[in-house]
Amino acid sequence: MTRLARASKPPSRSYEIHEVAELTGLAAARLRAWERRYEVIRPLRLPNGYRIYTSDQVTLLRAYARLIAAGERIGDLAAQPRDAVLARAASREPDESPQGALLDAIREFDRERLEALVAEQLALRGLRGFAEQVALPLARTIGEQWTAGALSIAGEHLASEVVVHALKGALRVARGTGPLLLAACISGERHEWGFLCTLAGLQEEGWRIHYLGADLPVEQIAKAAWKLAPRAVALSGSDPSVVRSNLPALAALPAMLPPNTLAVVGGAGVGPFSGPLRNYGYRMGPAALALT
Repeated sequence: MTRLARASKPPSRSYEIHEVAELTGLAAARLRAWERRYEVIRPLRLPNGYRIYTSDQVTLLRAYARLIAAGERIGDLAAQPRDAVLARAASREPDESPQGALLDAIREFDRERLEALVAEQLALRGLRGFAEQVALPLARTIGEQWTAGALSIAGEHLASEVVVHALKGALRVARGTGPLLLAACISGERHEWGFLCTLAGLQEEGWRIHYLGADLPVEQIAKAAWKLAPRAVALSGSDPSVVRSNLPALAALPAMLPPNTLAVVGGAGVGPFSGPLRNYGYRMGPAALALT
């Protein structure tokens, strides 16, 4: 999520099959079988054989998953119009959860209520619990509803402003005494929500998080690393096209860091470039930051 000016329909990002499986609860084997038997979704196939799904396709697959969990059959659903499937799935969306109250406040543009609900959930669950149990599910739901036209751009902007601000504030409150992790989104990358949730988990595992922000050139990241002497630098890129445009700069960064500083990169956009990024000297994903 990010506060950017957009057209009336949001731009579609891409997802690999393992991400789709995580977002929908549908096993990768099941997704491939549905593609083969029912042609419900036709993902783009890259030259290396990877399947790439759009946001619209993920939204539809989540709707199928919800209706199947309620007892319906994919063979019947595949024959129905997309809009009808989405509408019926939305009618089964639970709204007695904290997410339901948050969505109500977002739809009503009630910033004060939204801020109070976010603060309440942070206090009840702690930072990691809030990130994993509230913020990430809320981001997925907002993305689905926005793509389906059920949530306005203004509502998405409000949600992003409030939740991202709360996550940043909570990360600043308690930095502890563990090793320092310097974190930033790469140049051109403004999607912070998911990355901040990942940083929340890493803070709970013992890292002291110093988040520099979004859309940061590598030269500035390296400069900050020399001043702050972190044990590791973590970068995020959620859009493959943004990661691709940053590859030359990313190739240079590990050599620009202080000696013995671990360089880690993650996010939904890095998967297609994991080979080159490893060759540049990066470790991949949050697992590389496990403290032992």
